[in-house]
Amino acid sequence: MMEEHIEKLRGVVRDCVSKHLYSSAIFFADKVAAFTSDPADIYMQAQALFLGRHYRRAFHLLNASQIVLRDLRFRYLAAKCLEELKEWDQCLLMLGEAKVDEHGNFSDTKDSNVMYLDKDSEDREINISSAICFLRGKAYEALENRSQARQWYKAAIRADPLCYEAIECLIENHMLTCEEEKSLLSSLQFAQEDGWLSSFYSCLIKKYDKASIVEEKFNELEKEDTSNQSLTCTLKNNTDLLACKAEYYHQCGEYQKCFELTSVLLEKDPFHLKSTMVHIAAAMELGHSNELYLMACNLVKDYPQKAISWFAVGCYYYCIKKYDQSRRYFSKATSLEGTFAPGWIGYGNAYAAKEEGDQAMSGYRTAARLFPGCHLPTLYIGMEYMRTHSFKLADQFFMQAKAICPSDPLVYNELGVVAYHMKEYKKAEWWFKKTLAHIPSPLSEMWESTVVNLAHTLRKLNEAITYYEKALALSTRSLSTYAGLAYTYHLRGNYTDAITYYHKALWINPDDQFCTEMLTVALVDESRQGIESEI
Repeated sequence: MMEEHIEKLRGVVRDCVSKHLYSSAIFFADKVAAFTSDPADIYMQAQALFLGRHYRRAFHLLNASQIVLRDLRFRYLAAKCLEELKEWDQCLLMLGEAKVDEHGNFSDTKDSNVMYLDKDSEDREINISSAICFLRGKAYEALENRSQARQWYKAAIRADPLCYEAIECLIENHMLTCEEEKSLLSSLQFAQEDGWLSSFYSCLIKKYDKASIVEEKFNELEKEDTSNQSLTCTLKNNTDLLACKAEYYHQCGEYQKCFELTSVLLEKDPFHLKSTMVHIAAAMELGHSNELYLMACNLVKDYPQKAISWFAVGCYYYCIKKYDQSRRYFSKATSLEGTFAPGWIGYGNAYAAKEEGDQAMSGYRTAARLFPGCHLPTLYIGMEYMRTHSFKLADQFFMQAKAICPSDPLVYNELGVVAYHMKEYKKAEWWFKKTLAHIPSPLSEMWESTVVNLAHTLRKLNEAITYYEKALALSTRSLSTYAGLAYTYHLRGNYTDAITYYHKALWINPDDQFCTEMLTVALVDESRQGIESEI
């Protein structure tokens, strides 16, 4: 056949692929490869077979060719076939031997004569070495060698920062600590035109910086680039970016703000799973059980094989305090996807809610092992030890959580609580003040308990009233704040103010035994003081 006729047939194959007519693509690609025996046409035939889900046939075709071990693209596609067949050891063998260090620097032990088969393409390509590193990472993760997986994912993103899958796996599977995430981002070599991508990645990682720094990152991506007269470039309304912002609101404790933003995002794109995850978390914190029920029903209908669907069901039952059912669905989420961190933490929390400490610890320990970059499982283990008054052990685990994520104010709050229980009041004061210094945004109601904790500590040191009043500015519905303030005035002999605040505390909870008893004592003390002053 004439070359121009063969080129037309190649065009037909490409068009069939673009129209998802894979059987047609396989048919014509097979004929082109038979006419020419050109490696590029054999590769095109294998691609068509792969897209048509004929993985065994595609692998056989590639493996039978003389070029498979000499050309990275042949080898990579053959390994992708083995990935789809879940033959992970064979997949790694096909990719060849290679070494990688902790920083993501790698060396291939076999030299490969790389042939770029898409010679005429003007599109920007992702480095084939980056794709191979990423596939190695997936294979090691499937074989439960998570340390090797982490190193190969780092190698993939360092080989080409455009390999988004690699950084997504590192972040979503909590493989890196806060500091490691920042260090990795700073080591990436972005092209000049990819400045926006560097900023976007910095919004994806853990966001425990000061509010002004985080907001500056978002503002940089949201500002309009008007350098091109005919095109205004901005990510202001991008769903992925807004989902990151919602995640930040949730982390800061601004649950209502988070819920409102995710509600808007899900109206715009009801199937955006990252927004869905944050929406579920915000609904949980706000106690919106009806919203959780609707979300769970829709997710189970649309994505019955995804962990997030059953996680949503578990959250609904947790919200309505049916912890046994909740645990069952969290367990189902983790069985569908073993690396789904929220499922493991939810599983532990469901046991902890019923004070079944051993089972809760089991869930948290599994999460801590699977997600070394996530400090929450270690933090929850510490909380369980604190609940059983094992303060020394609790302190150790809180310090481990601090090492993983030194910027989370919640960790410092728990360290302060432990110090308070151990009667180390000066140390507790230091931790609580450090908590307030690490809060990434202006104080919200979420941090009212920290201010109360600091006030309780200062009461022991006779310096409390200012901080109780600050706590009241954050929340006027806190029994412990009114009780603490009343008790402080009581200890100082200011019985009138003490009685006022005991009454306010009892207005919130008329059955509180401590306030009821202390109000009686305060009234007696005030009357005795009046008699003594008359005498």
